[in-house]
This record gives sequence, structure tokens and C-alpha cells, in this order.
Amino acid sequence: AVDVVESGGGSVQSGGSLTLSCVVHGYTYDKICMGWLRQAPGAEREDIADVDSDGKITYGESVKGRFTVSQDVAKRTLTLQLTSLKPEDTAMYFCAATTARRDYMGNPDNYYCPADYHFWGSGTQVTVSS
Repeated sequence: AVDVVESGGGSVQSGGSLTLSCVVHGYTYDKICMGWLRQAPGAEREDIADVDSDGKITYGESVKGRFTVSQDVAKRTLTLQLTSLKPEDTAMYFCAATTARRDYMGNPDNYYCPADYHFWGSGTQVTVSS
């Protein structure tokens, strides 16, 4: 079974930094898509960063320039560095993964990431105080 485990959350003051780590255990397929998402109380879930099976990273607009993702594909890890934190960054942060799919409708040598993640961690809380 696939198990996604996050760590590194905590409480910091505005302007501070944190590093979140994620590891995907038990994933046996070749291609993987991974990402970080967050959800604040009463708010919709928000994409922070998506990493496709080629390692291309797409950041959400609200975190561009402040958050940085790094990936170790072989170890199935995804690290999220949060800097210049703001109170509005307070949320539960989730790591997620899913299997990349072959583009059979186009070029089967290409892979794409489906819209929804299949494997989820239980989340790690980040709280930023003003």
C-alpha cells in the first residue's frame, strides 16, 4: 500500500520560515506526480505546487517567489521551503501523489498528470502569527 507522510509543520511568526518534508512509501510505479496543497478552515483547498513526472514545477500564484519545492524522484520525497510567511499562510498542508499516465491519445511516449491526486498524506499544520 502507498503511504504519504508529511512532517515539519509548526508555529512561526510572520516573516519566518519553515521546511516541510514529504515521503511516499510503497510506490512501485515508474512515473509519479507529486504536489503540495493546503487548506485553511472554512476555505477551499489550494494548490501550492505541482511537480509533474518530468520534474516540472508549477507554483500557485499566492506563493510564487516565497515557497520553493525540491524533489528527489528516486527517494520519492518532496520538500517545501516556506519563507516570508504571512498569517494568511496558516493552513493544514498536505502532500499528495498520483501515477502519471501515458498520453495514448497523442504520443504514448509522453506522460501527463491527472487532475486529481490519488494518494494523500494526513497533513501537517502551519500556523503563522502576526
